[in-house]
Amino acid sequence: MNAANYIHTPYNRPFIPQRADPYVLRHADGRYYFTASVPEYDRIVLRRADTLAGLRDAEEHVVWTRHEGGAMSMHIWAPELHWLDGAWYIYFAAGERDDIWRIRPYALRCADADPVAGRWEEIGLPERADDFCFNDFSLDMTVFENRGSRYAVWAEKVNTGKKISNLYIARLADPTRLATPQVLLSFPSYDWEQVDFWVNEGPAFIEGEGKVFLTYSASATGACYCMGLLYADADDDLLDPNAWRKARRPVLATDAEKGLFGPGHNSFFKDETGQWLMAYHARPYDEIVGDPLYDPNRHCYLMRVNWRDGFPVFDYEANITWPGDRG
Repeated sequence: MNAANYIHTPYNRPFIPQRADPYVLRHADGRYYFTASVPEYDRIVLRRADTLAGLRDAEEHVVWTRHEGGAMSMHIWAPELHWLDGAWYIYFAAGERDDIWRIRPYALRCADADPVAGRWEEIGLPERADDFCFNDFSLDMTVFENRGSRYAVWAEKVNTGKKISNLYIARLADPTRLATPQVLLSFPSYDWEQVDFWVNEGPAFIEGEGKVFLTYSASATGACYCMGLLYADADDDLLDPNAWRKARRPVLATDAEKGLFGPGHNSFFKDETGQWLMAYHARPYDEIVGDPLYDPNRHCYLMRVNWRDGFPVFDYEANITWPGDRG
């Protein structure tokens, strides 16, 4: 199935087309904010709307553009918008024009109340607690709070003869400083995490009843891309790798009949009713010409998150559909 003749189904009608690594936030002001990777990988954009549906056609504002050279000049990926300690922060990954795979996590800060019209300043690389993190291909930093502590989780490659992308966790001293050394949280140990590339990346936090969960994305960025799940008791020491468990099977994967391929790099948020929703990206076809990373048609979709026995359930049947759309 290719881009020219892919099957239109009720499930693969995008929320926002050609926006990968989607991040949605409902702020205390009741409004919804949206950011994502753009196909050109050259800028960071924000949308804002009073309603979730309004984000679809909301004006898109460029709040930051890549540098012409040096750090933060290539591969502007996976921005996330957070409101922390009375200011706005955007975490994102970027490479360098002369070394395009020298990917590292960076941060922007906006002290103004309005992140769309406000002034964003570059914080740069988050401050490390030791010399062992962010030394190789590092990306997809997210932050979350649990039991009064704030944590950062990100993906970082290690070179052991084969490049492997693991997930790491550290406690934060403040929004741009790590308070502890990094701890290995997860590595691609199962076969479905090792297709074409050995990858764990794109962590996303969701809170349950007495438990905390991190979804993540695995394998290469084509149809094999899928979502895994880590979980721990909320009262446990989250910096202890033994506190975490990993689901044996992916919790969301390609479904050819529904026309959704390579789902992953998601985010979670609650709507005005308190319902957990997930934004994620996928393609409506699997035949990709060239490197899947540069195929522009990773669209943003929305799904309602259901719960069973205290665990989140991800099911395409819970996709939010948009009448009249043809994908």
